[in-house]
Amino acid sequence: MTEAFDPVGVILAKKDGAVLRPHQIRQMVAGYTAGSVAPEQMSALLMAIVLRGMTRAEIAEWTAAMIDSGIRMDFTDLRRGGHKLATADKHSTGGVGDKITLPLTPLVASYGVAVPQLSGRGLGHTGGTLDKLESIPGWRADLTAEQMRRQLEEVGAVVCAATADLAPADRKLYALRDVTGTVASIPLIASSIMSKKIAEGTASLVLDVKVGSGAFMKTVDDARELAETMVELGTDAGVVTTALLTDMSTPLGRSAGNAVEVRESLEILAGGGPADVRELTLALAREMLTAAGLPDVDPSEHLRSGAAMDCWRAMIAAQGGDPDAPLPRPRHTHQVLATADGTVTGMDALAVGQAAWLLGAGRTRPGEAVSSTAGVTWHADRGDRVSAGQPLFTLHTDDEARISGATAALDGAVELGESAVPAESRILGRVS
Repeated sequence: MTEAFDPVGVILAKKDGAVLRPHQIRQMVAGYTAGSVAPEQMSALLMAIVLRGMTRAEIAEWTAAMIDSGIRMDFTDLRRGGHKLATADKHSTGGVGDKITLPLTPLVASYGVAVPQLSGRGLGHTGGTLDKLESIPGWRADLTAEQMRRQLEEVGAVVCAATADLAPADRKLYALRDVTGTVASIPLIASSIMSKKIAEGTASLVLDVKVGSGAFMKTVDDARELAETMVELGTDAGVVTTALLTDMSTPLGRSAGNAVEVRESLEILAGGGPADVRELTLALAREMLTAAGLPDVDPSEHLRSGAAMDCWRAMIAAQGGDPDAPLPRPRHTHQVLATADGTVTGMDALAVGQAAWLLGAGRTRPGEAVSSTAGVTWHADRGDRVSAGQPLFTLHTDDEARISGATAALDGAVELGESAVPAESRILGRVS
């Protein structure tokens, strides 16, 4: 006779600090996904995990249970011209102005590597990668598995929405964590990210783990722990996995929003753009290309030659977008001026993100519409000298009533000093 499953017993075990057994984890995850474990029971277990933590074995089992709740994609047989295609992907833990997926995907694909970038929509400061790309007229995020496979073989690059049957347990658990104060847990964050990436079927993965005021991880130690946990999960699952720790104490590039970030990404693909966005794009490209078996190429060559831009145009057109169409412009703009002379010594990434959200670039609930035109651009960065009355920010929005709140959010966001500030790399470390 099979012993009846007792969710309360699992909750109590973790509450008391016990290590959960594999079958307990499997039954809880599968039960919650199927509806036999109640939301309040799973909420209690999630809070116990936040407070008590998980061992490496528990995290691996939790991740595997979420993967097994849905399908696994398989790209091992992708071919072009009779040659097998290597696959590589990248995931970022997110930050203000983080548009790296946009130039990075076609750049890596321009070297003959297939890049299956399953992305999401943002919840918070700005839109996600899909929201940004949807500012391009005609572009569509939803592809079937067959359309995705064909585009990978023909173009090499695809950025699209994950299907509902890819790690459905994670989708349901994330929604619950979001409303129960259980997002802030390294085991739960790591398993959430890696369940989707492992199920996606890529052979190699590079993680961009952000750290700083504009990131979820505020300290280098926490970011390194998250990176090490995810690298272990990927490696154990047979995915070649590395991570870069990158600075998000100041916003990335010179723009945060949707269409404004696409515009900045096009500057990178054209061989220009902000130095920090270019640095991070190239560093991640080198990691991805090395993992895909191309350690000796210099990705900057394909920015200079236009090969990466050609791949971008093919990728956008393959998904119904018009790469030549002008990006949408806001109905209203407003400049925030410097109130004193000085050298920019810091910029609060969280304040910039909050301003972009207030202007309409982000959402507070899943499914809520975002504005393609909303966002913030800044005209000075760390080390730049500014004078009183000089524009520091330009706010973009279609709703003029939003400007005052965004302006207030930026009050004090820029730190001014008198001494020069040395240029600093965005890359703080590497985990493999």
